[in-house]
Amino acid sequence: MPVTKSVTGASSKQLTRRGPIARLKDRVVGAAAHRRERIRERPVLNTAYRVSVGVVGTVVLAGGIVAIPYPGPGWLIVFTGLAILASEFAWAHHVLQFVKSKYDRFMAWMSRAGLVIQILFGLFTCAVVLATLWLLDALNLVAGWVGIHWEWLASPLF
Repeated sequence: MPVTKSVTGASSKQLTRRGPIARLKDRVVGAAAHRRERIRERPVLNTAYRVSVGVVGTVVLAGGIVAIPYPGPGWLIVFTGLAILASEFAWAHHVLQFVKSKYDRFMAWMSRAGLVIQILFGLFTCAVVLATLWLLDALNLVAGWVGIHWEWLASPLF
């Protein structure tokens, strides 16, 4: 039996030794790569595909950036948006690698930092969240639900 290479770079001998999940992944990746090549062959469809990936990736990235200061998966959403963009754009791949390395460095530093620094960072995050909720008039809205109508809760923007 001749040895062939799959789309993922594994030889046919390696594929037979791998588990069913790995073989399924190879098939899915191979099918996706084949489909993408077929799209690339048609210039109008390729342009539409790239524009769609750009729009979807940008929307996800923007949502992630907005969600960063709030509890939840803000950074995960940012990385997902960059990964979507990186699937079609080389610049986004470089930005994704850069941002991931800086994020990892910051998280390593934060874990080594003392308790005082961690508490200060937590307080700063809380202040950012409260300030944006105040500016978006969310504090006034929720206070109104429970009958509190304090003037200082109203946003200066609305």
